[in-house]
Amino acid sequence: MAEYDNTNTGILARNERKEKDTHPDLQGFINVDGKEYWLSAWSKRGKSGKLEGKPFFSLSVKPKEDRQESRKPAQSKAPPADDFEDDSLPF
Repeated sequence: MAEYDNTNTGILARNERKEKDTHPDLQGFINVDGKEYWLSAWSKRGKSGKLEGKPFFSLSVKPKEDRQESRKPAQSKAPPADDFEDDSLPF
């Protein structure tokens, strides 16, 4: 069975964790030319021009690596226990 190719596709779903007006109404992801991105959308209504009074979505796209790198725990600077030698300790 052939594996599904999700290149140039994506999803948006209601943001169930929205706590503030600044949080996106919808969140999801999109694949563009094989690269993964986080996708956020806010539901808005036009205030002037061609969109005056009409609903639309404002979008934000961020590479998936950005969020993954910011969530990585900080690595310890301490040397591994095997590398510690101090003959002055009595035990």
